[in-house]
Amino acid sequence: MIISNNNSPIGVFDSGVGGLTVLSALAALLPHEKFIYVGDTARVPYGTKSAESVQRFSLEIAGFFQQKNVKMVVVACNTASAVALGKLRQFLSVPVLGVIEPGAHAAVQSTHSQRIGIIGTQATVRSQAYERAIHRLSPGAKVFSRVCSLFVPLAEEGWLDHKVTHDVADIYLSPLLKNKIDTLVLGCTHYPLLKQTVQTAAGRVNLIDSAEETAKAVQARLKLENHLSRAQKGKSSFYSSDDPAKFAELGRQFFKGRLPKVQRIALGAS
Repeated sequence: MIISNNNSPIGVFDSGVGGLTVLSALAALLPHEKFIYVGDTARVPYGTKSAESVQRFSLEIAGFFQQKNVKMVVVACNTASAVALGKLRQFLSVPVLGVIEPGAHAAVQSTHSQRIGIIGTQATVRSQAYERAIHRLSPGAKVFSRVCSLFVPLAEEGWLDHKVTHDVADIYLSPLLKNKIDTLVLGCTHYPLLKQTVQTAAGRVNLIDSAEETAKAVQARLKLENHLSRAQKGKSSFYSSDDPAKFAELGRQFFKGRLPKVQRIALGAS
């Protein structure tokens, strides 16, 4: 059982570095909190794995967070949020928040036409987790989803404003725009890096950044339960299941500012 207090850290994890966009939003909104980030880079990407594998990986990381006495766990991964959130909430005694519910809520608040687009990995789109979350809030909404597999490598390559990336965005978004969406959810933690390029392709469509919306949801939950940290200044610790140096190098573009020392974490074999 986790024994935590207000100044205990918040555990944040993703299959790789993409979840650092969520951590950046959290650290900006909650500067007094301590965070522990785990990037399961040895088994990235989760988006092509089975639901059973993602659940197993997520529970292993949750066990690590138990040892660190975290007061909350944030699943900064759309795939894990889609298929492992229920298992994590059964396993852990602290609040567990994912990125899908906050993104869905913001999309429903944003849309005027009730026509909402979702872009994400194959596993996230296949799970239909965003559709279910949106329809719980707005049963009459029309949801149109699109797998955008190339966005992840393009973001990691740093081709954020490259002509190739603009061309790919145009191709991916064209079917969604034909469906006359007025709101588009960035359903992968890598995608906020491509926000300007996606916005150019989407035109007047309103983009929903799940990273920012998740940070707001975490802040609201901490306030509700009176669990905000009383520390003067927060800090973040980083763990990678693969090469820490490679994680730090790649993570710089996802996390604002220089990453401190990244430690190696041993997780079960994939």
